[in-house]
Amino acid sequence: MKKRTKAIGMSLLLGMGLLAGCGTSNAGGGDAKDTVVIGYFPNIDHAPAMVAREKGYYEKALGEDVKIEYKTFPDGGAFMTALKTGDIDAGLVGPGPVMNNFTNGADVKILAGASSGGTAIVASKESGIDSVEDFEGKTFITPGVGCTHDVQMETFLQDYGISSARIGGTLSHVTGNPAQYASMFESGKVDLAAVPEPWASQLVKDAGAKIIVDSTQIAYGKTLPNTILVSSGKKINENKDVIAKIVKAQEEAIDFIEQNPEEAKEITIKNIKEITKQELDKDVVDTAWTNIRFTEEVNTDVIQQFANSSLELKFLKEKPDFAALIDNQFIN
Repeated sequence: MKKRTKAIGMSLLLGMGLLAGCGTSNAGGGDAKDTVVIGYFPNIDHAPAMVAREKGYYEKALGEDVKIEYKTFPDGGAFMTALKTGDIDAGLVGPGPVMNNFTNGADVKILAGASSGGTAIVASKESGIDSVEDFEGKTFITPGVGCTHDVQMETFLQDYGISSARIGGTLSHVTGNPAQYASMFESGKVDLAAVPEPWASQLVKDAGAKIIVDSTQIAYGKTLPNTILVSSGKKINENKDVIAKIVKAQEEAIDFIEQNPEEAKEITIKNIKEITKQELDKDVVDTAWTNIRFTEEVNTDVIQQFANSSLELKFLKEKPDFAALIDNQFIN
């Protein structure tokens, strides 16, 4: 948590160029409020942050003396940069970027889960791909190199003896924003995508794509925490009470999602539209929702297995000790 007296720098308007809640602290005079900045992606698996924002759960948990600001990010790399520079206090991101940065010495802590599952491998209708056996020599796309979905896909492919060109195989790899995958499919620039929901279901509906490997078949299925709540050790040490309240707000949001799924979907559709300028079809969200489990649980065994895969795939240079990465003191 930090005192803010001026607007956040424009250099952090990454990807979609969006920053919510940016402004001055009590510009009219008097005591400035402390500001807490929450980061997340405009993806359906980040629904707990969107619901907490819409319902005011962060404000409720942290009290009237704290101002809440929000930043959205196009990928894990941008998110982790903001966390390391202190431009966000906590937020939701995939485990891949967290592990990669942790092994390189970044001060990051996993506080809780947010969602699990939801990743699928989808083929464009122009690719001629009908099964995994057709993947050789094709081009696939993920949101980032070594991101959660990239690791899941490449781990899955190891059983078929297929690898990316990065580690000596024939599969070419590019990266990009999932919201742009449909146009990339249509242009023939990519053949496959390892993509989180709702983009997998959206590609099927809008681009005639085919799901080749669904969220139950891909490596780690629904057991992998696909989105996790993180902060830094510095933030925890500076104000453990604030971090505990952020976790509490997310738990309240997850409870709301479980008890009010239809309203939670409406909130998610609205928030994604505000950020990406794209409105998801309700039927697409309905399909995608069934492939995701919203939970604050973190399966430490699966996290370690995921790390082992990242090491084998050469996304990590050495096997880290994740005892120092996961801080489970805040989960009830």
